[in-house]
Formats: sequence, C-alpha cells, structure tokens
Amino acid sequence: MTDAHGAGAGQAEGGANASGRGEPVIRTAPMPSDCNNNGDIFGGWVLSQMDVAGGIVASRRARGRVVTVAITAMRFNQPIRVGDVVSIYGHVSKVGKTSISVELETIVTRKLDPDEIKVTEGTFVFVAIDSDGQPRPVEAQGQT
Repeated sequence: MTDAHGAGAGQAEGGANASGRGEPVIRTAPMPSDCNNNGDIFGGWVLSQMDVAGGIVASRRARGRVVTVAITAMRFNQPIRVGDVVSIYGHVSKVGKTSISVELETIVTRKLDPDEIKVTEGTFVFVAIDSDGQPRPVEAQGQT
C-alpha cells in the first residue's frame, strides 16, 4: 500500500547509531532574536532547523534534490533557551517509491550542564525531485 507521496511498504534503512539517534547533522546555538515573548526559542525556529537537518539526510539518501512534503509526527518535550547548544540527529526510517521518511531528535546541553536533554522529536517526509521539480524514484539501497 502506498500513500500519496509514494511512501508505502518501504523498509527502514538503519543509520541510527548505538543511541538510536542517527547521525549528528546540525549543531547550532539560538540567539536572542530567536526568542518568543516568554524568553524561550520559537517553535518555528526549531522546526526550520529540523527541516534543514532532515533535508540533508534525505538528499544524501536520494542522491539529489528533495522537498519537504509532510511532518507526520512532532513533539515538543522541553523548551530551548538562549545559550543552549542545539544538536539535531537524524536517520532514514523508511523509503518509498519517491519518498524518504527521516526521524529527527533535537538534543540540547544547557549552560554549565553537561547533561543532554531531548527537547523535540519528529518525523519529516521528503520527496525526491528531478531538475524540473517533479517526483522521481529513489534508488533501492545499495544501487549505484
């Protein structure tokens, strides 16, 4: 069975490391201009960073351009604060005919605290596209 984006009975492809997080894709630090009126980092800022990270993972797997078509799951567990070091980890969880699902986790370390905190997690779906912006098939794992 296939959904509207070509994702169907695709197989998970691994890529997760021993922690289950996948590869580290982005490490950044939010700035005061990224805050909402409560002093926490905007959820939209976090989503955009996750989208960039997921696009990197998906484009590597697709060996070309991808576009975001859906966020099928998203959870905000804790706020991100100015001064936090934000790391986003991701791995391919499913590949369909033209689509790639990427599991992402956002981990922070707070000022002067070495403990890692999972602040967000989500599943982003990308579709591989050709030079005309049309969906194109994603090669099976291991093909060249």
